[in-house]
Amino acid sequence: MLKPLITVDIRKIDDSGIGTYLRNLLPSVISMTPDFSYSLIIKRGEFDNLVSKYPWINSHNVSTIEAKSDPLSIAEQFELPQIIPADTTLYWATQFNVPLFLKPKLLVTIYDIIHLSQPQLVGDNKYGLYIKLMLTAIKAKKAQVLTISDFTKSEILEHSSIPADKINITYLGVSDDWYRVKKIEQPSDKPYLLFVGNVKPHKNLRNLLRGFKSIMHQIPHDLVIVGQREKMRTIDKDIIAEAEKISERVKFTGYVSEQLLEQYYAHAAALILPSFYEGFGIPPIEAFACGCPALVSNIASLPEVCQDAALYCDPFSESDIADKIVTIVTDENLRAQLIEKGKLRASEFSCSAVAEKTVQVIRNIILSQN
Repeated sequence: MLKPLITVDIRKIDDSGIGTYLRNLLPSVISMTPDFSYSLIIKRGEFDNLVSKYPWINSHNVSTIEAKSDPLSIAEQFELPQIIPADTTLYWATQFNVPLFLKPKLLVTIYDIIHLSQPQLVGDNKYGLYIKLMLTAIKAKKAQVLTISDFTKSEILEHSSIPADKINITYLGVSDDWYRVKKIEQPSDKPYLLFVGNVKPHKNLRNLLRGFKSIMHQIPHDLVIVGQREKMRTIDKDIIAEAEKISERVKFTGYVSEQLLEQYYAHAAALILPSFYEGFGIPPIEAFACGCPALVSNIASLPEVCQDAALYCDPFSESDIADKIVTIVTDENLRAQLIEKGKLRASEFSCSAVAEKTVQVIRNIILSQN
C-alpha cells in the first residue's frame, strides 16, 4: 500500500513567527509518522542552504519541491496547483495562502486574524480582504484548522463562519534546547531588560519606550530590543523616533541567531512584552524555560498562555508598564516566584506534546470519509 503523501508549504521556515512554528513542530511530526511521506514546498534555489541548517528536510520519507512564486501572491495561486504532486493525500497550508484550485484534503494553520479583529494595529490593511477570501475558501473546502490558542479560536469564530468542530487548538511548543540553556557569555556589558519581537505596531513598543523613559533614572538597566526592523511590511516607524530620544539606553540588535537569543534571555533581568495583540506569544515561554521572569500585557492570549507565571501590566497605560518594570526588577521575592512558576509553565509546552496533537489531527483527516 502506498504511504499517504502530505504536502507542506515551508517557504517561510527561516522567518520569525511562522518559521519558528515550522522549525519547532515539523521535525517531530515527521519523525512520529514514518508511515507517511512528505513533500515540502521550498523557495527556488534554497535546498542546499536549508538542508545544511535543517538536516531533517533530507529524511528518507521527505522530498522537496521548489517554488518560484512568493507566499501570499497571486502568482502562487497559478503555480501551486501545477507543482503540488497529483497524489497528495493532504495539503497543509502553514498560513492563510490556501490554494483555491486544489482538490486534496486540506489542513490550514491560522496563528491570528489581527487584520480582521484589530485592523488599526496593522497599518496598511491590504491583506484584510485577502484573509476574508481565504476564510471563506477554508469553510467551502471543509478544511480542518490548526490554531494556537483558545483566544485565536474565539477570534476565528467571531470573524468567520468556519464551524467550531473544524478548529483544533494545538499550542506552540519550544525545543528541548531552551530548557538546557546555560549562561555562557554576557551579551551586554550592562544589566538590561529584554524585548523580543519584530518592530510592529501591535507589539506596543511605543508605550514600552515611554514607560521605560519615565523610570530609567530609577534603575541601571538598558532596554534591549531583539527583533527585525528592516524589510517589514508593517514596521512601526514612530517608535524609532521614540527610541532615538533615549538612544543611550535603548539597543536594537536586529536579527540574532538562536544561540545568541538564548544568551540574551539567560542574562536578562526580565522579558517585557506589553503587546496589544498576540495569537499565542512564544517569547514568554522561551523566557520561562531559560529562567527569565516575564512582564506581559493582561489582554489577548497572554493570560491564557502565561497563567500565574508572569507579572501583568495594562498595555494601554505607560505608567502601569513603568511601575511594573520597577517591581519586576526590584522585588527579589517576586522574581524568585516567577522564575519557579515559569519553569513549571514552560514544561507544558514541549514540541513533542504539540506534535502528538498535530499528528492526531492529521491522522483523523486522512482516515475521514469527507
